[in-house]
Amino acid sequence: MEGEIGGTTATTEYRASPFGPAEVVAKVADAAFGRPLVTNVLRAQLVEAMIALVLEPVWHWCGADYAPCDFERADGLRLEVKQSAARQSWSTGKPSKAIFDVAARTGRNEAHGWVAEYGRAAHLYVFAHHPTFDDTADHRDPAQWLFYVVPTTALPDVKQIALGTIRTMAEAVPISMLAETVAAAASTISNPRTA
Repeated sequence: MEGEIGGTTATTEYRASPFGPAEVVAKVADAAFGRPLVTNVLRAQLVEAMIALVLEPVWHWCGADYAPCDFERADGLRLEVKQSAARQSWSTGKPSKAIFDVAARTGRNEAHGWVAEYGRAAHLYVFAHHPTFDDTADHRDPAQWLFYVVPTTALPDVKQIALGTIRTMAEAVPISMLAETVAAAASTISNPRTA
């Protein structure tokens, strides 16, 4: 390939790679998720993927960089996922305290741009907690997680909320009961597009 750089013509050769995108993705996936304990930064995606497997196709997994929520239903109902684990990928010596960020925001990104509207963008929250601290802890195992479904209107006006407080608002359910629990909680919320 030829191009002009600083008034001179330069030639760049592109050589075939001995591997392609699939191999790179597999390598990254193994590094990120190939061990039982997943770093906190990536664990959120792992939990959202588990939840997507039980909520789709009723809910669309839309969580991405700066998305206003993690899941959305066709009628506009939004769901936010927060997660915490007792055992971390680094040595802590004792179980980590489960505290979740629920702070209201000054606005949110939508498809058409920034919407300056104070509050929480989701109508429902799913708080996922991985309580296992011993050597059997495997963040990748959906059966080891407990889920708490809380309508946003039930959350106090705080920036962070502890698991103990969440337990006063909702009962823990396993992944096998999450879809029906979300559906029951969603049925108590007015349609956001007509409310």
